[in-house]
Amino acid sequence: MTGTASRRNRSFPPRETTLLGWLGHDPQGAGVLATARRLMQVRQDIAATLPAPLNAVCQVAKIENQRVILAVPSAAYAAKLRQLAPRMAQALTARGWNLNEIAVRVQAGLAGIGTEISRPPRETQPLDDQALAAFEALRDQLRPGPLADAVARLLVHHGRTR
Repeated sequence: MTGTASRRNRSFPPRETTLLGWLGHDPQGAGVLATARRLMQVRQDIAATLPAPLNAVCQVAKIENQRVILAVPSAAYAAKLRQLAPRMAQALTARGWNLNEIAVRVQAGLAGIGTEISRPPRETQPLDDQALAAFEALRDQLRPGPLADAVARLLVHHGRTR
């Protein structure tokens, strides 16, 4: 019985309950964590130099030697990033990074990951009574067909039925 009691009273180091804590103590995980932090730091420094639309879609894909590879969802973004590459390289050097080349790769599946391009709200104006009366007059003058059906649907949509 004393053996069981002594096992219970042993003090064990606290278990890491977070993913970051676990990665920091695992030899392979520590390398993954260091790489992820480095990519996020470079991404943050690059974000400071990019205009908002490019910033929303640009991701740091890889850092190798003195080269950073950026991933974007389309060729249009890639062309603009290539124009900005010298300015980004200067900004990274000024922030202490030993990176002197920026490469851009197009990855089509990247558009839907974590970024949603916002569209401006639709601007609509409801039809007033005068406009609806004009559509009713038009409906009465049209021959049966696709246009007459469309006008009839519009009137039904706006609560005007025969």
